[in-house]
Amino acid sequence: MPTIIGIKFPKNRKVYYFDPKGQEFHAGDHAVVESQRGLEYADVVLANREVADSEIKGELKSVLRKATPKDDQQAARLKEMCRSAIRTATQKAEARGLVLKFVDCQYTFDQKKVVLYFTADGRVDFRELVKDLAQALRARIELCQIYERDDIKMRGALGPCGRACCCHAFLNDFEKVSIKMAKVQGLSLNPTKISGMCGKLMCCLKYENEYYAETAKIMPKVKSKVVTPDGEGVVDSLDMLRKEVNVKFVSEDSVSFKRFPLIDVRKVGAPQSVKPEPEEEDDGDEIPVLDE
Repeated sequence: MPTIIGIKFPKNRKVYYFDPKGQEFHAGDHAVVESQRGLEYADVVLANREVADSEIKGELKSVLRKATPKDDQQAARLKEMCRSAIRTATQKAEARGLVLKFVDCQYTFDQKKVVLYFTADGRVDFRELVKDLAQALRARIELCQIYERDDIKMRGALGPCGRACCCHAFLNDFEKVSIKMAKVQGLSLNPTKISGMCGKLMCCLKYENEYYAETAKIMPKVKSKVVTPDGEGVVDSLDMLRKEVNVKFVSEDSVSFKRFPLIDVRKVGAPQSVKPEPEEEDDGDEIPVLDE
């Protein structure tokens, strides 16, 4: 079985396997490796270990060397250069009349290439800007347009829950989130309640969606008529977690409410338990706009 170490690159949550070439690494060390972008200074997150051949996808690249104190100093210097590059890029873009928001910058370890990430409304013709930056920074320039979710994932932020946004803290990839998930979970469709710092639907809507989707199939619909041990009534609300149904009873002189376990409730005309409802069409991930 091949011996590998796990490497993480800056601003990237994924772990990549590299061949240590006989060198001993520990979690927390740094290494200089070659990626598609060139030489990079990366974090070691998995110490030397053997893995099955089936876990290796594609060619296993080798570590160039364990980072030396000189490499550590170079990495710190590149961080300062990135801050300066963002200021320079912002000034050059303004001079060209381009409305860009530069989010992040990455130098390759040999300083031959600079990658600048930016957000903008719509597509931007930045060909002349690239020429200006190449002359100012004396390196190959790559401008990469990213979007709201990528912006928050790279820079980080605190979500409505008070914790670091999931995309920045631990998620490797974005998963599809739809407005249907919020509907199934009975959440308010107020955009301020279900959208994250990026302005898109919160990633955490996905976490418990499987449970809610399966439970919704066996729960009656709100305002539907049901039969209970106390007689016939109308469903007023649902408790998806406890699998309870709040039923409204209307008589000639009063209105009352009572909760029942799902097993004690059935739809009018149904022989036993409530039948699963047909699934609604997915509305995608667009957040609804509240009426004034």
